[in-house]
Amino acid sequence: MPASSTERREHYRHHLSIPTRWLDNDVYGHVNNVVYYAYFDTVINEYLIRVGGLDITRGDAIGVCAESQCRFLAEFTFPETIEAGLRVAHLGRTSVRYEIGLFRAGAPEPAALGFFVHVFVDRQTRRPTEVPPAIRAALEQLRPES
Repeated sequence: MPASSTERREHYRHHLSIPTRWLDNDVYGHVNNVVYYAYFDTVINEYLIRVGGLDITRGDAIGVCAESQCRFLAEFTFPETIEAGLRVAHLGRTSVRYEIGLFRAGAPEPAALGFFVHVFVDRQTRRPTEVPPAIRAALEQLRPES
């Protein structure tokens, strides 16, 4: 993942505002590290459902997380609204690597950077399957060169 000084809000193709919740804070007074991964999951799945037509209850293919990482650059707290940026770094036959930037409202530089890899699998067999066409088309829109 590129150094944080080169990452800016405009480098992401999709954005979603996510309010922090009271329960996101830990005893140290900031959003707990594990919650950042929930923000990643939220921006990804909101996009897949809304733009890609992902059917989370009946679709033949589902995305499972194979790998994820977060680099923490600044704290978030409650109450605050996080603006999550999403792009696709790699789109393969059965998998996709997303890159996510989490920003303070209106800030040009991220407070956190991460990636998340989905492998699409058949809902029944849990064996890898091709990214469904409608989802692939939605993911193509998130690639930097598109």
